[in-house]
Amino acid sequence: MILMKNILTKGKKRSEWIAFGIFRLMSLMVVLVLFSILGFIIYNGISVISWEFITGMPEDGMMSGGIFPAIVGTLCLVAGSMIFSFPIGVLSGIYMNEYASNGVVIRFIRLMTNNLAGIPSIVFGLFGMALFVNSLGFGDSILAGSLTLGLLSLPVIIRTTEEALRSVDDTFRHGSYALGASKLYTIRKVVLPIAYPNIITGLILSIGRVSGETAPILFTVAAYFLPRLPSGVFDQVMALPYHLYVLSTSGTDIESARPMAYGTALVLIFIVLLMNLLANGLRRYFNSKVKMN
Repeated sequence: MILMKNILTKGKKRSEWIAFGIFRLMSLMVVLVLFSILGFIIYNGISVISWEFITGMPEDGMMSGGIFPAIVGTLCLVAGSMIFSFPIGVLSGIYMNEYASNGVVIRFIRLMTNNLAGIPSIVFGLFGMALFVNSLGFGDSILAGSLTLGLLSLPVIIRTTEEALRSVDDTFRHGSYALGASKLYTIRKVVLPIAYPNIITGLILSIGRVSGETAPILFTVAAYFLPRLPSGVFDQVMALPYHLYVLSTSGTDIESARPMAYGTALVLIFIVLLMNLLANGLRRYFNSKVKMN
């Protein structure tokens, strides 16, 4: 009997070791693929990175010069989309988790939100062109592009907010109610501070998605060659994803423009990384405040 238990124990340990070994191998493969892509882009694009390339205006139909207008345009679009989508997404998640009863309507809304998250970005671009550019008369502008990207990121923010609020233990809510606090006060002062770190995760995911989208801005805001900075929300702008697309495919001498394309991709990756680091810092700040309280 003891021998049989030892054999079973060794068999379980062996199976566990094999399973964890497979998981480690798969994780290592993902990391290797990631570093291979980054290394490839850095190797091919680092030669064109300079202060003039980052701060200069494009010249010769984007065949030379810098990419500063595209950097500014990308930052404007990301900031505009987050200003639109983050408050609406967080408020929607609060309503769905804290106020709405779990009935047929809410289940339908959740289903539609999940389906909306899976719609291809080019569909959002066509919708944004039809609604914001044509129907509302915004034209090809930062406002139209930001609203379109905001719609694109809205499902992610709603779902992550709802999951963040759902992860907060109900004992915090019941304790607040027992002390006489209202529902609104409980959400503002008890539930949201605990859920903030996970809500910021939705912001990070949204920033990562909208900063690299090409199809939505192609129909609503992106300009092919615009060597100037925007002066208002109704101006067209250049953007790094579209700039990269044009350099890599149509309208240029691909071979001569390839180093600039890799340099643009490297700058875009760095900007996304920087924004993610800032959002992670914000998440750690809220997390430390929750632990202190």
